[in-house]
Amino acid sequence: MPIFNAAGAEIYYETAGSGAPLVLIPGFASGLWSWFGQKDLEKDLQVISYDPRGIGRSRSEKNAPDLSLDSFAGDVLHILDELAIEKASVLGTSFGGFVALAFALRFPERVDKLILACTTAGGREHVSPDIEILRSFTRNPEYTVGEQIRRFFRPAFTEEFNREQAEIVEKVCRLREENEVDEETYVAQLRTAFAFDVSAQLGHINHEALVITGDRDNLVPMQNSQNLAAKLPNATLRVIKDGSHMIFVENAMEFNKLVVDFLVTTDNL
Repeated sequence: MPIFNAAGAEIYYETAGSGAPLVLIPGFASGLWSWFGQKDLEKDLQVISYDPRGIGRSRSEKNAPDLSLDSFAGDVLHILDELAIEKASVLGTSFGGFVALAFALRFPERVDKLILACTTAGGREHVSPDIEILRSFTRNPEYTVGEQIRRFFRPAFTEEFNREQAEIVEKVCRLREENEVDEETYVAQLRTAFAFDVSAQLGHINHEALVITGDRDNLVPMQNSQNLAAKLPNATLRVIKDGSHMIFVENAMEFNKLVVDFLVTTDNL
C-alpha cells in the first residue's frame, strides 16, 4: 500500500499511466476518489493522485496536527520526493487550486506546468457565491453527514445534470461519504478557503498555466477564473460552455482533452 510519512502525516497516493508526470490535487474535503472521470489522462500521462492529510486513507497527527495551507502544499513536495520526480505539472481544482498556487509560489523549481480549474486567487476581487451556497459549507447538526454532503454537492452540478445524470451525482456524494474527513481537517480547509488571498503574488508565477472554468459555476463563479488568468503572466483561459463547478465530472471528456492538449500537444491550443 503506497503510504509514506510526511511531516506529521501519513499520505496515501496512487500512480497510473506513463509519460510526463501530473499531480492531481483534489478540492475541498475531497480525496483521490474525486478523479474517477480522469482515467483517460493515464493514456498520455503519469497521473499521481492522493488523499490530502486528514482525508480518506491519509491520516494526520491527532495532537496539534499541522493543517496549514503550507502543510498541504508541502505534501505535494513530499510525494514528488517519494517518487523521485524532480519536476511535475500540477492540476488543482477548487480548494486544490489554492494548494497548487501555494505550491507554485513556494517550490517553483518543482513545477513544470500549472492547471487551475474552478478556483480563485482570493482577495478583494473574489466573487463569492450566493449566501445559501456559502451556508452549505458549514456543518449543520440538523442534518446527517449524508444530507450535509448532498446539500453541498448538488448545487455544484447544473440542474440538468442533477436531473438527467442523478446516478453520477449520487456516486460523487456516496464516495465523499465513504471517505472520512477528520473534523480538524474540514475546519482547517474551510478557514483557509475564506482567508485565502494570493492575488498580489500572481505576478511571481511565471509557469505556463491553463485556467479552466465553467460558465455556470455556482460555487466559484467564472469571473474568478477570468481574474486569475488575467493576472498570471503566462496563462491561457478556457471556458467550458454550460460547465458547472464540477466540470471535471460533468464535462469530463472536454476537461480531459483540454488538459492533454495543454500538457502533451500544446501546439494544438
